[in-house]
Amino acid sequence: MKLYSYTDLSEQQIEDLCLRQLEDDNTIQERVKEIIDRVKSAGDTALYDYALAFDKVQLAQLYIGKEEILEIAATIPEDASKAIDTAYDNIYKFHASQVSKEGKVETMQGVTCWRESRAIERVGLYIPGGSAVLPSTFLMLGIPAMLAGCKEIVVCSPPQKDGKTNCYVAYVALKLGIEKVYLIGGAQAVAAMAFGTKTVPKVYKIFGPGNRYVTQAKQMVQSLAGTSIDMPAGPSEVLVLADDTANPSYVASDLLAQAEHGADSQAILVATSREIITETLKALDVQLAELPRKEVTARAIDNSYAVLVSDLAQGMAFSNAYAPEHLILATERFEELIPLISNAGSVFLGNLTPESAGDYASGTNHTLPTSGFAKAYSGVSLDSFVKKITFQHISPQGLQNIGNTVEILAEAEGLRAHRNAISIRLKTQ
Repeated sequence: MKLYSYTDLSEQQIEDLCLRQLEDDNTIQERVKEIIDRVKSAGDTALYDYALAFDKVQLAQLYIGKEEILEIAATIPEDASKAIDTAYDNIYKFHASQVSKEGKVETMQGVTCWRESRAIERVGLYIPGGSAVLPSTFLMLGIPAMLAGCKEIVVCSPPQKDGKTNCYVAYVALKLGIEKVYLIGGAQAVAAMAFGTKTVPKVYKIFGPGNRYVTQAKQMVQSLAGTSIDMPAGPSEVLVLADDTANPSYVASDLLAQAEHGADSQAILVATSREIITETLKALDVQLAELPRKEVTARAIDNSYAVLVSDLAQGMAFSNAYAPEHLILATERFEELIPLISNAGSVFLGNLTPESAGDYASGTNHTLPTSGFAKAYSGVSLDSFVKKITFQHISPQGLQNIGNTVEILAEAEGLRAHRNAISIRLKTQ
């Protein structure tokens, strides 16, 4: 892990350091475009072929139905089902609290305006299943979709070696009332949901994290198919801001927890002293040696770095420039730092709040903006699954009050028909 001193860095060097390096983007873009085009033209045939080529599975059909979901879910270990039940309850409570109804506003006498939420009717959920199957992502996406009232929820997840899904994903599907899980992964799953095939329904918005192929596919289908996406989410990342009140072993565990997602993940340590960095790196080496995914995790650590800052305020300045997906404030002084946070996907406060709690069970959503997109995007929430429609009603008195204003502005813009739509009504009142 490289070490930088914040005071030695120029503004341009800080900006360069905050860039996520993706050297093979052009190659990925070409390959993803090829996959999307083939799914669009060949439909289900392409999906069967890609399952064999990428997942090494000869599928009998592209989905498992309700009966198979029940059978597979029944094989889940009891402790795992209880853990999922707890996570479900917490995530449900947090997202249910986001249900709200806005009041009506009389902007002037006789002119009333308001907004109402409507669920997106068809949504697609992508549940990764490459190097690690993520039933937690299924909970994070399925619960707000269900609470929002989406009429059709299409779920895609790569097939396991037996041509099915695993018991954890099946159990979540059962809890959410999902009756089909489509056994499709990667860019081809995104393309299938964006364009639709004989088997896979076309959706209006696609949700879910994935590797760089999935991320590239999501961005492409926005223009190629007119399909909305939740956000351009790429490789996972965490930034830990630590001071002398931090526990180096805890900090090391947080860095490794994010690094084990994949070799292209980033785990950034920002600390107020060299001692914290030194002790954290020692603990990191000890913990890394015991991890089953230590090779992948070690490559991610090699792709990461530490930044030495003079104080926590300077650390927050770097964090806001980096705009991390996950921000951990490993300090007892976290309360005074909260107002300084401008850019972050999700924030974890204090030494006893690891990012993994949010990944699984605390209640907040773990589908978050990466690659600096936290500067402009929010994480997934109930709002992600609804549209806000505005309404207005004008009474006879309201027409008299607002009419002249609209006529003058329409005339100023040279839009006579706009003016006439008001004038013709005023003449009949």
